[in-house]
Amino acid sequence: MKHYKLLTKFFFLTFFGLFSSIVNSTENNSAFNVYSGMFDFSDAGAKSTLVGFQHQNKDLNKDIFFGNISPITGGFITGDMASYIYTGVVAQYQLGIINFSPSFAPGLYYKGDGKDLHSVIEFKTELQWSLPLTNDGEVGFSYNHISNAGIGKSNPGANSYMFNFLKKF
Repeated sequence: MKHYKLLTKFFFLTFFGLFSSIVNSTENNSAFNVYSGMFDFSDAGAKSTLVGFQHQNKDLNKDIFFGNISPITGGFITGDMASYIYTGVVAQYQLGIINFSPSFAPGLYYKGDGKDLHSVIEFKTELQWSLPLTNDGEVGFSYNHISNAGIGKSNPGANSYMFNFLKKF
């Protein structure tokens, strides 16, 4: 229980720190994504609701051989008090009016009362599709898979889906 309280404090301090730095930004160079959905929907015994956030700093974007990438940082917490904090990269592609954003982010997982993924270190791969609402807002849908890539004693993984609201600042 002590670890949960510490991790929850860290999660919310990180959230409010990112949020306050984004709100105080005067340029349209950051994106903030708030999402909610179902953690591990493919495992009836382990599925749980989740809420999370993600920050993307577009000032640090880089053109590479397969497109434009930029760093992301975020985290989520489930209804079973499992949590995951991560940092990684996202690529962005424009497909007509749809924005397609695949990402990869290693992070730290705490099982709380939720599913045991058998490692503190986990890797999140995600696909996100979104549609613009306004010049600086989008709504979207995303699917991710979290896995320890075989570094734990077993690798059960978790599949999740989320509904997203993205806002550029």
